Amino acid sequence: MEYYLVLKLIHILAAVVVTGTGAGIAFFMFMANRSNNPQAIYITAKHVILGDWIFTTPAVFTQITTGIFLMNMQGYSFSAPWFYWVAGLFSFIGLCWLPVLRIQYKLRELAKASKDSHQVTPEFKSLMRIWTLLGIPAFAAILAIFWLMVFKPFPVA
Repeated sequence: MEYYLVLKLIHILAAVVVTGTGAGIAFFMFMANRSNNPQAIYITAKHVILGDWIFTTPAVFTQITTGIFLMNMQGYSFSAPWFYWVAGLFSFIGLCWLPVLRIQYKLRELAKASKDSHQVTPEFKSLMRIWTLLGIPAFAAILAIFWLMVFKPFPVA
């Protein structure tokens, strides 16, 4: 049982990292965008990309790995309604996150190009709206997964 608790702790910490990094990245990109300062936006976008690689990506893989181990240890079924909801929401988050990653690189390059003119381009603003529109439902899905993990409102076996 001790091994189970260690895995559960790692799983929870990874969930906290994904959620916290996501919220932090969203906040700092939002605030940099509001500044209309290409230099600030460029530096923030660089750090956002780095943060996703250092924190979010490993935490996502940790979530998947520990989640599979925990399900096996608890005897939960991979064909249970609860798992379908969790896997569906997790997949939905991934489908939102992958384009966000690509958009972040484009935002960084647009901000870098805008530094000389000291003007944020309309293309940047448009991509930033898409970035935000993808992030909001993804973050809501993360919160829904927390709810599913705590309350388990559907059968797990």
